[in-house]
Amino acid sequence: MAVPCITSVYGHAETECTIKKSRFIVTLQEITDEKEAGRFIERLRKQYWDASHNCYAYQIGSTGMVQKYSDAGEPAGTAGRPMLETLKKKGITNTIVIVTRYFGGIKLGAGGLIRAYSHVVSLGLDAADIADYTPYDIVTVRSTYASVSLLERIALDYHIIIAGRDFSDTVLFTLHIPQSQTVTIKTILADATNGSAQYELLGMKTIPILRPKTQSDS
Repeated sequence: MAVPCITSVYGHAETECTIKKSRFIVTLQEITDEKEAGRFIERLRKQYWDASHNCYAYQIGSTGMVQKYSDAGEPAGTAGRPMLETLKKKGITNTIVIVTRYFGGIKLGAGGLIRAYSHVVSLGLDAADIADYTPYDIVTVRSTYASVSLLERIALDYHIIIAGRDFSDTVLFTLHIPQSQTVTIKTILADATNGSAQYELLGMKTIPILRPKTQSDS
C-alpha cells in the first residue's frame, strides 16, 4: 500500500514583523505527534513569558487527522483558527506554529487580528524550509558488470537514489525508488537487462525533498 506524501516545515524556523506597533514573533516547528506539540508550546510559553499572547495552531497526519489551535486570550476566532486555516491552505501538516504577540498599544479589531495572524503565519512559512516527505521503496538490484552504466543511466533518468554499490562476482545496487514509480521501474529494469537483473524489495522509507523558496501567494 502506497504511503501518502506529507508536506511540512523542515526542522525549525522563526521570523517576526511589526503591525501597528504590535510585535509578532512567528515560530514554526516540525512535529510528529501531540506530545511534541505540547512540549514545544510549553517551551515557547516559558521563553516568551512576558508576551501579551502566545497563540498556536497545528495539524498532524497526511489528512490533518489532528487539528488544534488556541487564541490564547485574543478574541475568540481571531488568532488560532486563522493560523490553522493558513497551514491548511498551504497544505502544511506535521507542523506547529506559535505566534507570540507583544501588544503595541493600538487595537486591531477582530478583522484586523484575523488578517494579522494569517499574514504573519504566511510570512513564517515563506521564510521556512518546506519539505515534501516522499515515500521511497528500498530495493536491491543484482546484475552483471556489463549492466553498471545502464543501471546508473536509468537511476539518473528517473530520479532514483543510488544508496549503495557492492562489487563482488556480481554488482549489487541498493536503490531508493519513489513509490509512485516502483512498478514502472521494475519493468524497465527487467526489459533493459533482458530479465537478468534480480530485483528484491526490502522495505520503504520517507525522504524529505526540500522545495525551492517561492514568493508568498497569500
